[in-house]
Amino acid sequence: MIYIALLVLIVTLLLGVPVPVSFMASSAWLIFFGGPDGAGYNPSQLLPYGYQQMASVSLLAIALFIIAGGLMERGKIGEKLIDLVDVFCGSIKGGLGVVGTISCAIFGSITGAACATLSCIGSIMFPRFNNAGYPKGHTAALMANASLLGLLIPPNATLIIFAWISGQSVLACFLSTVSAGILVTILISLTNIWLLRDNPEVLVAKKRTSKEKVQLFRERGYLAIPALFLPIIVLGSIYGGIMTPTEAAAIAVLYAIPVGMFVYKGLTFRGLMECLIESGVTTGVIMVMLYSVSMLSRLYILEDLPSKVLTLFYSISENRWVIMGMINVFLVIMGMLMDDISVVTLTTPILMPIITELGFSPIHYAAVIGVNTGLGCITPPAAPVLYLAGRLSNTPINEMMRPCLWFIALCWVPALIFVAYFPKWVLFLPHIVLGTPW
Repeated sequence: MIYIALLVLIVTLLLGVPVPVSFMASSAWLIFFGGPDGAGYNPSQLLPYGYQQMASVSLLAIALFIIAGGLMERGKIGEKLIDLVDVFCGSIKGGLGVVGTISCAIFGSITGAACATLSCIGSIMFPRFNNAGYPKGHTAALMANASLLGLLIPPNATLIIFAWISGQSVLACFLSTVSAGILVTILISLTNIWLLRDNPEVLVAKKRTSKEKVQLFRERGYLAIPALFLPIIVLGSIYGGIMTPTEAAAIAVLYAIPVGMFVYKGLTFRGLMECLIESGVTTGVIMVMLYSVSMLSRLYILEDLPSKVLTLFYSISENRWVIMGMINVFLVIMGMLMDDISVVTLTTPILMPIITELGFSPIHYAAVIGVNTGLGCITPPAAPVLYLAGRLSNTPINEMMRPCLWFIALCWVPALIFVAYFPKWVLFLPHIVLGTPW
């Protein structure tokens, strides 16, 4: 019956049924027809389990980071960060793309939300790209890829959910993706410059002297100080052990409101209320999804799905590194069908027992999850971030695909190989900061 339940899940997703409803449909099949004797399971045991799983303080961080991202977008905080980065990168060919990439990395490190990063940084950068003669397909693909850096440079909601499900340290999971985030940032910047190297239509800003850079840095740096305090507060407090991610997210919200309202004057009281309402709706959707998938994952465990999957892997190869490759392929396929949070909540209970059975560190696997979920967000047919970039930039998807495939091949695939097959690099920071095994 477990195979029919999986078939129900896949078919409903392919038909465009909302993800939480697809999870519920698969759960319903197992509730009625699952179990060793085909008699099903008692729903009265599953419903309390779902509520028990949701009663976690860690999940509050998701809602708070969503609010913080909305406040930064409306409060013009991202614009000051872009102006500051432009001092150093704006005078080389393709440099404006590097500015957008680094700005996304900084903004994403505060909010951990790809869509909020893309909406904020993209709305500022797309007009600048157009004025500089950048191809629209290239810039849309570039910003779609760069906005996902928030999934690798912590904090981010995906790893909070992974830590919540797997019982791992949130901070250790955060630290595991830092090296991959830095690597992808560098690769996206270099790939952007390489793709534009022979494009005669791309304009290059006037080269600044060192004296001009220092002067401009002083002017823009002064204006950007309130914005730069946000990543210092969030990341410094989390990595320094002063606050939990939930507490740091709450402080980020409280800090972003007065900065957006009274310093940069981009946030109004009406905008604040709209932001809270939108964030509440988004959080509600995520919570419904988490509730539905928590029951489904419980049913998969009762059906002993992890051991069945491991047996399937062993039938192909008993080498754990080959199996790690198969796990990555499986995660990429799942990412093509659903959003990042759904992938994490659905696959973690299934794959975590396999990861530990193979002798891999759960913290190492957190980095694998981080890169795979980022890759899934720009890989059709789902590709929610890629489609959002197309809408924001008014660019047809066919113009975006060729540059996006270059970014996938030259940035995400190397990063995936890096985190999957070089665990020492991934586990280095968690070991140094927290003393975790490596």
